[in-house]
Order: sequence, then C-alpha cells, then structure tokens
Amino acid sequence: MSYQQPPMGQPDPDRQPESAAPSGLSIDAGKLWAGGVATAVVAGLAAVVGLLVCRGVFEIAVLVPSGGGKWDVASTIPYAALAFGCALLATALMHLLLLSTPRPRLFFGWIMTLVTVIVGVLPFTVDLELEEQIASAAVGVVIAVVIASLVSGVADRAIRNPQV
Repeated sequence: MSYQQPPMGQPDPDRQPESAAPSGLSIDAGKLWAGGVATAVVAGLAAVVGLLVCRGVFEIAVLVPSGGGKWDVASTIPYAALAFGCALLATALMHLLLLSTPRPRLFFGWIMTLVTVIVGVLPFTVDLELEEQIASAAVGVVIAVVIASLVSGVADRAIRNPQV
C-alpha cells in the first residue's frame, strides 16, 4: 500500500494535529485545572455538609480509616481537605487520560464508578454500628459522585475540537 498525499491545500484526514492526544482531542489545560480547583472546593464543602447533617442533625458519627485496621470519627477540616485533594487527584487523572488514551471519558467514568463502589462498600467491611456504616458510606459516595460528575463536565468544556 502506498501513501498518497491529499491535493494541495486540503487537510490530510489521517493526520492528527501535532498538539492532539491519541484520542484526537486538544485540551485547554488552564480551563481543565480551573474547573478542577472549583470542583475541589465543592467537594470540600460537600464533605462539611455531609458531616454536619450526619453529626448535627442525626447524631451519627461518620468514620474514616485511621490506620492499622482501625476507624476513627472523621474530623471536619481533615475530611474536607481529603475531599479537596481527591478532587484534584481526579482532575489529574482526567488530564492524564485525555492526553494518553483513546476514549478518555469512558475510562474516567469506569474508574470513578469503581472508586465510588469501593467508598460505599468499605465501611461495611469493618465492625461498626450499622448507622455509622450507612452514614460513612453515604457521605463518601456523595462526595465521589460530586467529584466524578463535576470533573467529567469540566473536561467536556476543556476539550477543544481540533477540526474547528
């Protein structure tokens, strides 16, 4: 098979732009990371709201792993900071996937779905009160869904169509 160049002035349909990722996408990294930071703020606030509702309204402790197989009551600021950090990590994952994989949003969706399942199931793998297991799982799942949906939406806006 021989390669034939397209007629003069016509774009080569088989050639990707130099800045395109394997997916054929061009990414506005500034927009992606600005949205990622905004997502991190929302995730941190979702953690605060989750703890406030569980502890303040229902008087149920939200527990987190504290090492050595032990669980401890979640403190508000560290829990919110963890949610903030997880959102930034999810943004970095999305950026990496956009740059390196075909169908990056499909992979991101699967990764985040599995992480959400882990977060939801983990409290039920240890010996805690049922209401603490439910509260811990519910707050974690809400935070994971917030992060997954916002980062995915931000990525949609950060992708530039190379054909335009």
